[in-house]
Amino acid sequence: MVSANPALVLGPVLYLWDGPKWRDFYFRIADEAPVGEVVLGETVCSKRLHFTEPHLAEVVERLEAAGKSVRLSTLALVTIEREAQHVRNLIRDSAHIVEANDLSALGLLAGKRHTVGPLINVYNAATAKLLAGRGATSICLPPELSMTSVAEIAAGAPGIAFEVFAFGRIPLAISARCAHARAKGQIKDNCQFVCGEEPDGMPVRTLDKQSFLALNGVQTVSHTCQALVGELPDLVAAGVSRFRLSPQDCDMAAIARIYEDALAERIDAEEAVARIGTVYPDVPLSNGFHHAREGAAWVARARNTAHGAQA
Repeated sequence: MVSANPALVLGPVLYLWDGPKWRDFYFRIADEAPVGEVVLGETVCSKRLHFTEPHLAEVVERLEAAGKSVRLSTLALVTIEREAQHVRNLIRDSAHIVEANDLSALGLLAGKRHTVGPLINVYNAATAKLLAGRGATSICLPPELSMTSVAEIAAGAPGIAFEVFAFGRIPLAISARCAHARAKGQIKDNCQFVCGEEPDGMPVRTLDKQSFLALNGVQTVSHTCQALVGELPDLVAAGVSRFRLSPQDCDMAAIARIYEDALAERIDAEEAVARIGTVYPDVPLSNGFHHAREGAAWVARARNTAHGAQA
């Protein structure tokens, strides 16, 4: 069912954080962040599981004690039998809603209540209705969709809870190889977990030294941080009921409060953007995809003009 009131969802941590940092991050989310749902679990690289799995049960308990719903995420790319077995076990044994982030998980989840994450391509209403018919209770649309596409999908598939990627570096690609390890002179099979040295991704620059992308292990993410905050009223009017905040290495409880204030219209878009800039100051903001522009662009809502952002 579609929620009557828009809600905030915290997506899974996509980066490698050590176990205690990961645990303490979610403890603070439980105590301070105005999010109704939290997605937990490893999405990017199965080798990272041993950092977080020892803390998973206590994190779930803390979040649920704070009144938050918990989903468990599947891997976005399954390449070996050990990973396939992990996904099978998760879907078979979990007492929580599972979020599918690849098609193999969707096959295993058919007929069971589940959610669909932003890494599965849902580009039209027909696909959304097909997934809902197979058990999906909500769908987080891919972050590269424009507002026009989001509105058309929501209008064409009424009754489905739609979610958009409202904050965070945008997941762009995932590979069986690890460019992050290679950039540091390692190989994937003996990576030494070097991706943990950049808890917010490793910057990638062009030959002329312009910021371009960021590496996160086997995943490539945007250099800019998508911030759909001025766009919230239009998205709510179009039928979007949930807004995903993807954890970055910053004060995510404060980010959640900014989005809560913006949704409640206690602050305007200009103030919300300014506040985001103080919490996450070193990464340029973007909303280009939403406005059918290049993803790294920033379209200023108040003046309805665009100015370039770093790529």
